[in-house]
Amino acid sequence: MKKWLLSGVVALLLPCAAMANTFIQGKHYDVIAEQVTAKPEVKEYFSFYCGGCYSFEPVVQQLARNLPADTEMKKVHVDFVRAASPEIQNLLTRAYIVASNLGKGDQVSMAIFNQIHRSRVPFRSEADVRSLLAIHDIDGDTFDKAMRSFSVMGAARQMMREQEELSNRRVLTGVPMLVVNGKYRIINEGLNQRNLQQDLQQLVDYLLAKDA
Repeated sequence: MKKWLLSGVVALLLPCAAMANTFIQGKHYDVIAEQVTAKPEVKEYFSFYCGGCYSFEPVVQQLARNLPADTEMKKVHVDFVRAASPEIQNLLTRAYIVASNLGKGDQVSMAIFNQIHRSRVPFRSEADVRSLLAIHDIDGDTFDKAMRSFSVMGAARQMMREQEELSNRRVLTGVPMLVVNGKYRIINEGLNQRNLQQDLQQLVDYLLAKDA
């Protein structure tokens, strides 16, 4: 009986041991901070104007659905991509925050990506952004009030502060970039591109458990 129990425990530990041997600091992830965040989180830094982010969006959305119940997926939209003015990028930052607050973050995010990269229709004004969100059942009055609300403006400023701080530290040098628990930056090039979804999920699970 004891022998059977020991075999069962070893079997359960094998996947963890295998992951520990598979993922290597400096190849699959970097340590960018000494301490982890107060609560478990995975954070993506991205731009709607980044083609790589567009391709990565379905992977990130699937990752978010597979995270443990106590782990939050956060997204930070940056404004340093030169494909559009900082003002338009800031509009999209706030529009994404508005949509997220209304439970439509993934839906609106994909719609913005598709308009830029698939339809090739540029956003030239706030009215363009307003029209897109109206298609996704966010009415004009709700949009107008939310876009200028203290909470949305404050959240957008916080994203820009994070962008600036990490850029100054040479941590944020491109997007998409994933950070786990504020401490571990995933090295995208280290992921198995042929099995990206599974490899990313395993790496994120491994990093979430490192300081648990």
